[in-house]
Amino acid sequence: MINNVILVGRLTKDPEIRELQDGRNVTDITLAVQRPFKNAQTLEYDTDFIKCTLWDSLALNTCEYCKKGTTIGVKGRVSTRNNQIEIVAEKITFISKKD
Repeated sequence: MINNVILVGRLTKDPEIRELQDGRNVTDITLAVQRPFKNAQTLEYDTDFIKCTLWDSLALNTCEYCKKGTTIGVKGRVSTRNNQIEIVAEKITFISKKD
């Protein structure tokens, strides 16, 4: 089975690092991803807001180099937790840089 997803979008807020009791670092981000087609009623592009979880060095680097509005690429896997779907990031590509 293959469980891969690739997303490109903008951060909806500044990422914030959290250190867990076991010493691991984590951040949860929301990626605004514009759909590639226009809505039939509004004739505008809709946007999906997708939760992504970043661990350890991915979390640290994203918090250091990115802020709200930064465009990034996320490669990861789909995960379900607490009946919600999220993306667990395995690789991040910084597309636009922090000012």
